[in-house]
Amino acid sequence: MTGRFDRLSLKHVAAEDKAVGAAVGAVLAGAVGLALFNPLGGGSAAAETAAQAAAVDKGAVSSGSAQAAGAGMTAAQAREEGFKVPPHAVKPSEVIDLAEKQVGVKEGRGGMTKYHKWYVSTPHAKQTADRDGGFPVADYKGAQWCNMFVSWLGAQTGVENMGWDAYTVKHATWFKDTDRWGKKAKPGAVVFFDWKNGSSGDIGDIDHVGLVVKDNGNGTIRTVEGNTDNAVKEKTRDKSEVVGYGYPDYAS
Repeated sequence: MTGRFDRLSLKHVAAEDKAVGAAVGAVLAGAVGLALFNPLGGGSAAAETAAQAAAVDKGAVSSGSAQAAGAGMTAAQAREEGFKVPPHAVKPSEVIDLAEKQVGVKEGRGGMTKYHKWYVSTPHAKQTADRDGGFPVADYKGAQWCNMFVSWLGAQTGVENMGWDAYTVKHATWFKDTDRWGKKAKPGAVVFFDWKNGSSGDIGDIDHVGLVVKDNGNGTIRTVEGNTDNAVKEKTRDKSEVVGYGYPDYAS
């Protein structure tokens, strides 16, 4: 059940601990639909998002259109895909600054946030919904949103290869499959947690995601995380809780 957004079936788990994976209906029907997608053919290029990679693998979009979310995208194309600005060289500090400005944002009626509204407005929402069992995009509304928050940060700042997803396991898998995965905490890295098994856990066990602000140098990291007690919060986390980190293509 890790990563799914059925709040009722996950009463024993804190709300911050789970991210979206598949719709409640798909869960009840037993339509798991969570087979790991393959990297793009030959591994020679990476789609900008996990959903695009899955769509390419299924033939839903061409490899060229998947890569269109990279350099050379026009402003109009970027907005159509869900970016605020075209992807470009962005420093980690820009993403961290935006994340810190979100601290205090809380869920509204029905568990909704601006991060939900953004995600369902993008073509990626349809791609991930199809990938994870074929449920209505509207089912993302009010769902667990820690990964939507991280994805929103990338879309707003135009970070290259930060990846967008609503399901932590798929997002982490995409980072690993595109050689952007590791065990070192870096400012601006996307950090994935497993509350039960911690650093000994596997990607499939991931429960939660956030953004690294700083390695505190004492076995802990400072983060900004969405869907934490129904809000965006700054947290200090023990590294022993971390499965791994995803590294976007930041400017040096």
